[in-house]
Amino acid sequence: MKSNYNEIIRKNLELETNRLVLRKFTIKDKDAVLAYGSDSQTLKYLVWTGITDPHAAERVIMAYYSKPGVYAVTLKESDLCIGCIDIRIEPQHEKASFGYVLNRNYWNQGYMTEALSAILEFCFTKLELNRVEATHYMGNEGSGRVMEKSGMRLEGVAIEEVKVKGIFHDVVHYGITRAQWEKM
Repeated sequence: MKSNYNEIIRKNLELETNRLVLRKFTIKDKDAVLAYGSDSQTLKYLVWTGITDPHAAERVIMAYYSKPGVYAVTLKESDLCIGCIDIRIEPQHEKASFGYVLNRNYWNQGYMTEALSAILEFCFTKLELNRVEATHYMGNEGSGRVMEKSGMRLEGVAIEEVKVKGIFHDVVHYGITRAQWEKM
């Protein structure tokens, strides 16, 4: 078991794909964070209640987005932040989960699939994890398609597993092991 996951993450502050750069957030991203963080459609399936002003966006960047493993999803050609993806490692199990949010103006263009594919590659090649898993709420099939296109497999549905914003949600579980990823 690796004990230096955060050190590896700190050494890999940027991950690059064909169209994207995943990098640390900076204060200059506050308007972008406010744009997706205040959009009710974007927040519909998230635990996050969102933000309503630029100062709140700055606080989110400083408090949460500054942690290791939290990446701004940016367009390579303009450095415009269009979303966020993060890695949550469970060292004792050599696995990780992740979460993501994407500005609604960039949905259905393959950006989050591209970002997630980079995260999976990083998890299996650099962090040498054995497994990566994630969930989405029933009704958010777009998120499930992102996971499937990235090679993750449907593992099951838990009925009314969580209560968010006063509503019980069925939760769809996906996962992929390093061995499965290597065969792709």
